[in-house]
Parts: sequence; C-alpha cells; structure tokens
Amino acid sequence: MTLAVTGVAVALPGAADARALLHTARPGADPVDPTALIGRKGLRFKDRATQLGLHLAHAALTDAGVLQDGELTVPSGRLGTVVSSNLGNVDTVCRAVETIAKESTSALSPMDTPNASSNIIASETAIRYGLRGPNLTVCNGRSSGLDAIRWAALMLRTGRADHILVTGVEPDNEVTRRLVDGPVADGGAALVLSRDASTRAKALLGPVLRTARPADTAERLTRQAPGGELWLSTEEHPVPGAARRIALTGWGELSGALGVVQCAAAAGWFAEGHNGPAYALAGAAGAVLLAPERTP
Repeated sequence: MTLAVTGVAVALPGAADARALLHTARPGADPVDPTALIGRKGLRFKDRATQLGLHLAHAALTDAGVLQDGELTVPSGRLGTVVSSNLGNVDTVCRAVETIAKESTSALSPMDTPNASSNIIASETAIRYGLRGPNLTVCNGRSSGLDAIRWAALMLRTGRADHILVTGVEPDNEVTRRLVDGPVADGGAALVLSRDASTRAKALLGPVLRTARPADTAERLTRQAPGGELWLSTEEHPVPGAARRIALTGWGELSGALGVVQCAAAAGWFAEGHNGPAYALAGAAGAVLLAPERTP
C-alpha cells in the first residue's frame, strides 16, 4: 500500500511553510504565536509545547482538507494522531517536582497538573479537533520523529485508521535549554498521512525502517529507493560526500521534532519541482520520501 503525505504544516521562527525549511534559518525571527491561528480560547493553561502542537495540528489538518471551518470532513474514528516530543512538557514536570519537594502535593495547581502527563500534546490535540482514532506519543530520543512516522504508517497499513496526524514539536525554555546545553527549536512540523494516495498528495511515503547502525540504514534506503537527490541528516556520516545534504540545525535542537521536520522538508523539496527520492536519516532510523507521481 502506498501512503501519501496529504497535509503539511511548519511552525518555526521565520519558517511558516515546508519550502522555508530548504533555506537557512533567519536569526532573530519572532517566535510562533499560536493564538494568531487558533485564537486564545482554551490555551491559557496549556504549556508551550501543547500550544504549538495545537497550532500545527490545525494547519496540517486544514491543509489535508480533513478540517474545514472547524469541522472534520472525514469520520472522526478513522482519524488518529501520533506525537513525537522528547522535551515537550519537561518544564511542567520539573515545576511539579519542585513544588512537591518544597510544599507537598497539596500545593500543586489542579489546572497545571494534567500538563505533566507525557501524552498531553496528543491528548489535547484529539480533544480539541475530535480525533477518535489511535492516539500515541513517541518519546525515545533522536530517532523518535521517524519512529512516529513508522508507527503511523503501521496503523494505516493495518487498517486502524484512514488518516494519521503526525506532529513533531519541542518548546524552547530555560529547562529545555539547560538539558540540551543550547537553544531548542521552539516549534516543529506536522504531517497528515493518508491511505488514499490519489488526491492531495504532496509526497509519497516510501520505506521507513530502522537498523542497528546509521550506515546500515543509509545503505538500505539507497538500495530500496535508488537515485536520491537529497539527504536530510544532521550528521555528515554516512551521507555520501557528493550528495546534497540539509542539516536543519539553524532553528536549534529539534530533538523529537527532527524526523517530522525532515519529512516536511522533503515535501517542500518536491513542491519546488524536484523528482528524485529524498532520504531522511536520524540516528539509526530512516525514511524515503518520493515525489507524488512516483511509487516505491
């Protein structure tokens, strides 16, 4: 079964669409303001990562045509979501732990405590937009964005849903900066993957795989989809020396958002008229994105 990327959204400072990911990040750009797209209602007690995730979800679902004027155009039970975020609510968790240590659990805010759930971004996305299909959060380090894509593809291919919203998002704040020893991206990307590849396809999803070593993953990607023109990888090795490589490091540490942002960049690559396969590589996880008219 060929799966299609039918919706794409990007929310990073100075980058509002997939094509912007192909160019150098703009230093000093204003942070993304989710209220400008989805309004202030319901955001007051949400952490930064959840606000950004809701922003990305609205934009991607709208781009895919499954959300129009706030209403779903497809059965809600056939639309699921997978979120990838390694650092998303760590500031809330640290704040709660500090409060308990100093004042006991009685001092916790009942409005803030739900935000300490590791699935908070996916849960709030499902509640706000009525997604009643599978709901999952992936949080397993550098490869988690591409692993989220892999889980979404598995659920589509096994018939658990017709469309899966995949969101990769991270927040930039004092806690996350301290953990990664530098700025975090403060945003990310979202894709809608669909079983029907005949319409609205902005890219096709080729093999998505994981091996024990990045070099083995790179070899399998090029063997299964030869002739690629673009590598999306933060690391030079094992990308072939003569290949075009985009690292996507200018926005800060993408962490769990990395793999999803890489796939969004591939959609931007095809939107600019390129036809060859694009390879995404994060750790030992990898994926091939194909131009809409190609099949694996």
